[in-house]
Amino acid sequence: MRYLRNIPAPGFARGMGVLTLALGVLLSPVPAAAGESAGLIFTDRGPWALGERELHWRLDHQGPDSPAFRQVRDGRVTLAEVTDPSDGQPLLEIRETGGEDSDGDPRVLGRFPVSSGDPMVVFFLENTARDMAMLTGGSPFYIRNRMKEALANAGPATQDADGGVAVELRPFADDPNGDRMKGFETLRLRFVMGSDPARPIREFLAETDGPVAAISPEGMLPQPVAPAPYRHAMVLE
Repeated sequence: MRYLRNIPAPGFARGMGVLTLALGVLLSPVPAAAGESAGLIFTDRGPWALGERELHWRLDHQGPDSPAFRQVRDGRVTLAEVTDPSDGQPLLEIRETGGEDSDGDPRVLGRFPVSSGDPMVVFFLENTARDMAMLTGGSPFYIRNRMKEALANAGPATQDADGGVAVELRPFADDPNGDRMKGFETLRLRFVMGSDPARPIREFLAETDGPVAAISPEGMLPQPVAPAPYRHAMVLE
């Protein structure tokens, strides 16, 4: 399958549309084919009943200093319950606060039914896949499919020091297109859950073993972008 893309990766501003697409492309076939480890990640955590309570993950999003890459240090991703103005029914809303271009106001990234699986898994995986596609020029569809395969074939979970379990994946370790991934072939994904997997995931981590290079953003004049390690981390507060 072609790695280098011939269409642009989805834009960040499409919010709910992007995440809904990812839900279908990244996740839908996984639970039926997956083993125990992936089953922990995709545990049915709905229906969500947050009420006035909000869940906050501390966000760290770092990589090459590309004009198209949004650096976030000490940001927040929030999952909250809101009311759908069209029918008065509850919805889950994902918001992000922080970033070098932030004015302090949260950005709404998507809304989901309270009966959905876990929108935070979708958010984390799709953002990571889109970052990789944008920085390397790779096909977002190829990247999502390799992640999906890694999730379906995840190895045994390991015991966490705090009594929970962790699942770690290396989706591109032996990929035949690894030489085109500019350092992302070393990417590892790590999910840390508590002793009860039905509770919100405590930690999401995507990071490379070393620096990754980046192409010039589409539509911009070519310019050098210094390589830097990639890190996308969300830790429940």
